[in-house]
Amino acid sequence: MLVLTRDDVEALLDLDALLDALAEAFVDLSEGRASMPQRVAAFSGHGLLGTMPAYLPSAGILETKLVTLFEGNAGTELPTHQAAIAVFDPERGAMIALMDGTYITAVRTAAGSALSARLLAREDACVLAVCGTGVQAGTHARAVSRVRAFEEIRIAGRDRAKAEALASELGAVAADSFEESVRGADVVCATTHARDPVVRHEWLKPGVHVTSVGVNPEGAELEGRLVADAAVFVESRDAVLAPFPAGANDLRGIAAERLTELGEVLTGKQPGRTNAEQVTVYKSVGVGVMDAAAAALVMRAAAERGAGREIEL
Repeated sequence: MLVLTRDDVEALLDLDALLDALAEAFVDLSEGRASMPQRVAAFSGHGLLGTMPAYLPSAGILETKLVTLFEGNAGTELPTHQAAIAVFDPERGAMIALMDGTYITAVRTAAGSALSARLLAREDACVLAVCGTGVQAGTHARAVSRVRAFEEIRIAGRDRAKAEALASELGAVAADSFEESVRGADVVCATTHARDPVVRHEWLKPGVHVTSVGVNPEGAELEGRLVADAAVFVESRDAVLAPFPAGANDLRGIAAERLTELGEVLTGKQPGRTNAEQVTVYKSVGVGVMDAAAAALVMRAAAERGAGREIEL
């Protein structure tokens, strides 16, 4: 069995290739070729341990991710999300690799938002607003900047000092509030655990693209009126409309026919943005095929470079 540490995974995972791999994965998912049950979880009283298995035929990979979500880790030496990914031979079932999944979780989530921006944001988008100051805020600022040439990046959070620190790291500007960062922005990325909305309809300019990856069982980071008025895009209708821990509170009560999967846009079966003034929203819950696509890239690069360490269980 091949063991790949976080340092290995960071060195092996190409972020531009990941966007293309996610596009293939979303098409497999929307076309019904991928096998992906919904996330399930055990709760410890302090957090949850989720399992996310998937088979992705376009990448020839069978894997499962074990991921924990402990919101109390925010601001400590440990991230709120920690994960490991186990890879299995899709023909014989033998476990062939174990790799760090914490880095993959961070970057594949941001890469999904970047792919949505590549498909849905206006070509002339020049201002990016990031709501949040944690791991996902940083990865989103970097990933989404790969698909549009932003002239200004704004960072906002509940803690001004953290916003300033991240803005300094990214060469961005720290805003005084979520509202200040969002007003006038062309792309808005919400990356919080907020119980109350951090992005409101009245703050948005026409033509904005909003991405949201935050999860909270007791609330939502997008205002209901925003979701009601926007064109809404998702990874999977089944996933976002499922109960927690799979689904999204932000979309609770929305009709399935109002949701468009990114895979359907990629195949041309459904339209993406239909006019320059339209407000588009990508609500992500993070699905197993995203981890599978990333793990497949890591496995391929490891084989090419002879990376990792072989062990026997």
